[in-house]
This record gives sequence, structure tokens and C-alpha cells, in this order.
Amino acid sequence: MNRPPPKRTRAMAEIRDDRSRGLLAAFEDGEVAGRIAYFTLDAEPAALVAVHTVVEPAYEGKGIAGALVREFYALAAREGVPVVPLCPYAAKWAERHPDEAPAAPADLVEAAQAQLAANPELW
Repeated sequence: MNRPPPKRTRAMAEIRDDRSRGLLAAFEDGEVAGRIAYFTLDAEPAALVAVHTVVEPAYEGKGIAGALVREFYALAAREGVPVVPLCPYAAKWAERHPDEAPAAPADLVEAAQAQLAANPELW
């Protein structure tokens, strides 16, 4: 499978998806600057579910969290699946960027919440 080149934030961090670990991570100078923990919803249709966004203190204020969420939505769009933003930061970002972050149907949000409740290790 041909993968697109890693994305860069305005801070020039490289963003990499590690689907097997459920992490979308931003790296700057080889160090993890921030990440989104996520899982794939076990439902039809599938969805990517953002659970938590964190930026390391040394990298705060550089736009890394926003770049991670933007790339998360872009990744889902490339895969043709919706995003369920259970992460408060991702949900607020989506509200501010409706053109880039279409709202998830309520039934998918409920399914994602149920899957997370049944599998807390996904957090």
C-alpha cells in the first residue's frame, strides 16, 4: 500500500499514524511532541474514535494539538470513514472547523461510547 508522506504541523513536527497502537503522534526532532489516542469503531459503518489528545509541555503553544486533530480528520476522510470525537479537545476543534470536521451521526457516537465503556483499555 502506498502511504502518503508524513504530514508536518506549522511547527514542522512530523505526524505518523500507528494504527496497531491506536496512536496518531507528532514528532519534533525525533521526540514525541503530542498524540491522539484513538480506536476503530467495531460497527457498520466503521469510524475512527478520538479518545484523548495530549501535547507534551515543552511543545505547547505550537499548534501541535490542532494539527493532530486536523490530520486525524484528514486520515478518516482518506479512508472514507467518519470521526467520533469523544476527546473534549477534538470535539471543540470540530465545532470550530465544521468545514473540515463533519459531525458524526448520533448512533455512531452512542456506539463509540458503548465500545469505550465496554473496553476501557482503549483509553
